[in-house]
Amino acid sequence: MREWTREERYRVLKDPQEVKDLYDRIIKSGYRQTYHIQPVTGLLNDPNGFVWFDNKWHLFYQWCPWGAVHGLKYWYHVVSKDLITWKNLGVCLMPDEIYGYDNKGAYSGSAMPIGDKLYLYYTGNNRDEDYIRHSYTCIAKLGSDGWPEKYPLPLFGPNPDYTENQRDPKIIVMPDGETYYIILGAQTKDNKGRIIVYKSENLLHGWTFAGELKVPGFEDFGGMWECPSIERIGGKDILMFCPQHIKLPGRGDGTNHNGYIIGNMDWDSLTFIPEGRFHVLDFGFDSYAAACANNIEDEDKAILIAWMGLPDASYPTDDEEWSGCLTLPRELTIRGRRLIQKPLPELKKLRAEKLEVRENEAGCAVLPEAAEIVMDIRPGDLNLELFTDESGQGGLSVSYSEDSREITVDRSGMQFRFNEVNGESRTRPLEDGLSNLRIFIDRSSVEIFVNDGDAVFSSRVFPTEQEHFMKLSTGDAFTRIWTINPAVKEEFLI
Repeated sequence: MREWTREERYRVLKDPQEVKDLYDRIIKSGYRQTYHIQPVTGLLNDPNGFVWFDNKWHLFYQWCPWGAVHGLKYWYHVVSKDLITWKNLGVCLMPDEIYGYDNKGAYSGSAMPIGDKLYLYYTGNNRDEDYIRHSYTCIAKLGSDGWPEKYPLPLFGPNPDYTENQRDPKIIVMPDGETYYIILGAQTKDNKGRIIVYKSENLLHGWTFAGELKVPGFEDFGGMWECPSIERIGGKDILMFCPQHIKLPGRGDGTNHNGYIIGNMDWDSLTFIPEGRFHVLDFGFDSYAAACANNIEDEDKAILIAWMGLPDASYPTDDEEWSGCLTLPRELTIRGRRLIQKPLPELKKLRAEKLEVRENEAGCAVLPEAAEIVMDIRPGDLNLELFTDESGQGGLSVSYSEDSREITVDRSGMQFRFNEVNGESRTRPLEDGLSNLRIFIDRSSVEIFVNDGDAVFSSRVFPTEQEHFMKLSTGDAFTRIWTINPAVKEEFLI
């Protein structure tokens, strides 16, 4: 794997032609996605600024143009009318090279319309001459031409009572429309994960430190909380965040997680009162930095999208000098004590040809590179293998035990194995048994929705030319398969 110098990682992109040859090489990869958002070159990570504005969905993602490396970050801009087909608009936020508050990267954040303008709230990653980091919460106004106008000063600077790790501003508007909060992921000086809160009566200025968010029972839960959000869904408040530097049961030695707590938020006392434990948001191997769209004006649901990847992880396409994609957008609702994540109804518009399931002598059917699989399942055990060879060997297994009422996804049978330290098997209890699977296959990913959104497993996979078959070895299921049309045009647009 390539070793990057600091100068290479933080090099400023001055001309799109500097990465044209890289793009020409990358698009030849057999792992370029068909209907998922992915980087034009280099690395994609956190989704940012997800919002409904001007009759379309706006979404940005963290982008480092040079390769599969976390270096100088930009915001890349995509838009959609239906959350399914996306149009690339190119780079939006760019770091200021020398004197800016974001001279070493425009880091993650959120967006909010104000009148007929869209404002972007983001973390300015600043390094001084001694390379000491200072995190600033910055704002930019997006013009009608798609180019941002940065405000010359940040809304506020780093809080001296916490470490340099203060980032990912989420802008929140109170129901009265007159009070605004920004919440940030932070870290105490004794390395405890926290959320800090700023308050204003104006989205553009007057921000003051309101205090630290109190979450009783979670005072010692991880060493940093990234990408915080508080969403109101179905009469409940949902605290979403990414705790780092902590191991969770059933998730191997991985220390980066994405999850939520259901409860009630008291803004007067800045206290989030949990009604239960921390839940993992996605049970797959690769899901992080989930972001919910602002401004959808529907308290019964939220729309979520996440990075299908992890910090401190590597992937087989790193050697091709690109990495990362986003999950499909999901609709979030509450059922009982958990969030339900459903594929959007509009995804059916991407269906192309309905295939007849034909098995060879080994009981295997061809698995298209881009497909949707729907399985209605009768009671009993189930063993489904995806990405096997034509004899049914290897691949990713989806197994369900009627006795234990647990579903397990295991990718250890794939020829390309990676990030093994984080574990290669994930298990989720199913109180009501297994009745339905809806599976979205792309060239280098799989998303498995269980029982109409009761659980989801999102994972990167990198099948070889031989690993393009599927086999139902145990179980009784009514199976339908459709090929999927492209949803994001592959083009060199910087």
